[in-house]
Amino acid sequence: MSTVPTVAEPSRLLSAGRLRSISQINALPEEERTRVYQCLLPLDVMLRFDINLERASDDSESSLFTVAPQRTSVALSLRHVPEAEDPLLYLQLADTALGQIGVVMFIVNDPESDRFDTDQLPDGTLTHFGTVRRNIEEEIRAMEAGLAPGQVRRGLRLTRDLMPGLEAFVDHLDHDTFFIEPLAYHNAVLFERMGFAYVMGLGRMEWIHREFAPGGLLYNRLDGSTPFRRPGAHETVRGRSWAVHDGIMGTPFEGVKMHKQVGIHAGVVTFPEAPW
Repeated sequence: MSTVPTVAEPSRLLSAGRLRSISQINALPEEERTRVYQCLLPLDVMLRFDINLERASDDSESSLFTVAPQRTSVALSLRHVPEAEDPLLYLQLADTALGQIGVVMFIVNDPESDRFDTDQLPDGTLTHFGTVRRNIEEEIRAMEAGLAPGQVRRGLRLTRDLMPGLEAFVDHLDHDTFFIEPLAYHNAVLFERMGFAYVMGLGRMEWIHREFAPGGLLYNRLDGSTPFRRPGAHETVRGRSWAVHDGIMGTPFEGVKMHKQVGIHAGVVTFPEAPW
């Protein structure tokens, strides 16, 4: 893997106007491709963990940021040390069928926090974020530690810092909008707060809010029948998300797609004044 020499160079490569898609970036020579994707890395995190990708002579530094391109998608992973079990940042981007930019996966971890094996069973079988199978014991531990569904570690409160860089990246590719499909209820609420609007699923989110109100269908199902359906869980974003993850709706959380217009905050709010 080539090291990344500067932060300024990616902007020059993007500003040249010849790149409009993930597939075109992936077709660049490896060094240029890596420089382009480096512009998505948040500088404050690089400083906090003393990550310097300019140390060309240091093989350990060059292995911290990996770029795994496919034909029309790319997976980016940033670690604070080469042997880290989980990345600080994992970001997967792809070209959509209509030639737009989509965020397929977005994960932020605090490597200094405790780990909860919600992503695997005791025998190592993957849970796929709890959507295929669940490690209930670890999910309970994670919930009680203040994590949300799908998290294996506490986050870095980094999402808001990453969004301007992602918007600039999309803008450099001459797009004014990009898309994301939240994996869980709390993800959708977080993206609302960052200015996203709904392509699909606004009615579903409004229904969830309405039915978690006292007397509603979901509110009445917070009966303590599982650790994730405790009375009072409707009061917080995390509480609702764990209940939804636990199947309180009777169906999985799916069919929600959001979009962000560059430089515009949509102002959508489906859970007003909600504590996290």
